[in-house]
Amino acid sequence: MLDVEFCRRQFPCFCHEQTAKWAFFENAGGSYAPATVSDWLHRCFTEYKVQPYGYSAMSMRLGEEMDMAYRRVAELINAGEDEVTLGPSTTMNVYVLAQAMRELLKEGDEIIVTNQDHEANIGAWRRLEHDGVRIRQWDIDPGSGELDIGDLEQIVSDKTRLVCFSLCSNIVGTMNDCRAVSKIAHEVGALVVADGVSYAPHRVIDVAELGADFILFSTYKTFGTHQGVLWGNAEALSRLPGQSHYFNEQAPRYRMNPSGPQHAQIAALNGVIDYFDTVYDHHFPERKPELHKRASDVSDLFTVHETALANKLLDYLRSNPEVHLIGKDHASAGDRAATISFYTPNTPVSDVADHLAKYHVAVGCGNFYALRCVEALGIPGNPGVIRVSMVHYNTQQEVDRLLEGLDEII
Repeated sequence: MLDVEFCRRQFPCFCHEQTAKWAFFENAGGSYAPATVSDWLHRCFTEYKVQPYGYSAMSMRLGEEMDMAYRRVAELINAGEDEVTLGPSTTMNVYVLAQAMRELLKEGDEIIVTNQDHEANIGAWRRLEHDGVRIRQWDIDPGSGELDIGDLEQIVSDKTRLVCFSLCSNIVGTMNDCRAVSKIAHEVGALVVADGVSYAPHRVIDVAELGADFILFSTYKTFGTHQGVLWGNAEALSRLPGQSHYFNEQAPRYRMNPSGPQHAQIAALNGVIDYFDTVYDHHFPERKPELHKRASDVSDLFTVHETALANKLLDYLRSNPEVHLIGKDHASAGDRAATISFYTPNTPVSDVADHLAKYHVAVGCGNFYALRCVEALGIPGNPGVIRVSMVHYNTQQEVDRLLEGLDEII
C-alpha cells in the first residue's frame, strides 16, 4: 500500500502552517510540487541562471541539466528523446500543432473533435474552419457525459484527417479508450491527437501502449513546473513543417516550439523524476528496473490509493438526493480518475465552494475550460459545477472533512 505520509513529507507545502491546514482538492488545476522540483529550480535561479550551452562552467551545467530533463521525460513516457517537445503549456502546444497541421490539410478535409474536452483540444482545431476544413463533433451523451465509441464509428469517414479527444475528461472523469479510438482513426488514415492533461496525474503515460500519434500533457499538473509536453511519433512529426526558426529545422526538440525553451523550468523537471524515484525506492528497495517501469509501479500505488478516496466521495454523492453527480458513480483503476464533478440544483455551487473554503477545504467551481461539456450536460456554464480533484497525497481524513462540510451546506 502507498505510504501517503511518506509522500506528503516530500512536499514543502505540507510543512508550512498556512498551506498544511488546507485539504487541497483543486489538483486538476495544478498540483503541489515536491521539494525535489523546487530544489532544482532554486539551484538554477541562484547558481547558474544563464544562457545554456555556452562555454562557461555555469552555462554548460545548465545545458547538461536541460539535456537530462529532455531525456528523462522521454524515458518516463516510453518515447524517443527526439519525439518530445517541451513548450510553455498544453494550450500553446496544441495551437502550434494545429498551425503545423494546417499546411497538410485541404478544403473539404474533416477533423473530429468532441464536446467533452478542455477547450485547448477543440478551439485550435475549430479555427481551421477558416481554411475550408470541416469540423465534425463527437457528442457526449447529455445524461452521462460519456463518449460512445459507436458514435465515433458513425462520423469517421475517408475524409477524416484528424481525431482529437481527451484521454480523460477534466469534468466527467472517465478515462477514454485511446487504443479503440486510434484503431478506428487509423483505419481511414487519420491521425489521433490525445489530450492527456487530466490523465497524466493519475497514470504514467505510455505512448507505445496508447497508440495515438500525438499526446500532450502539462507538467504543472503532474507535480512539476509550468511546462507542456508535446509528444509525436517520429513518422507523424516528420510530416509536419517546423514552427520555429528556420535554423532549428534539424533540431527535433526545438522545431515545434516557436517560443524557445524555458531553461530553468525545463531543468527542474528532473525533480519530478527524482520524486518518482524517491517514492519507488521507499516502497521497492530491492528492485531497480528502467525509468518507465519504476514510474509505472509508483503510479499503480497512486491509483489504488486514489481509487479508494474517489469511491468514498462517490458513495456519499450517489446517496445524496440533493446532488447531481456527473459521470460514473464508481471508480476503478484505469477507468475513472479521482476527478469528480457534481452540481447542487437547490444550492448555488459557488455557495458550496465558499462554505467549504471557510473550513479550509479547497474545491474548484466553474466550467474549467470545458464549457461545451458543461453546457451539453444542461448546466449553466457560469457558475458551472463543483469539482473535487484528488491525487495521491490526499488522505482519507481530508475526504472526511470534505464530507462533513458538504453535509453542513447541502
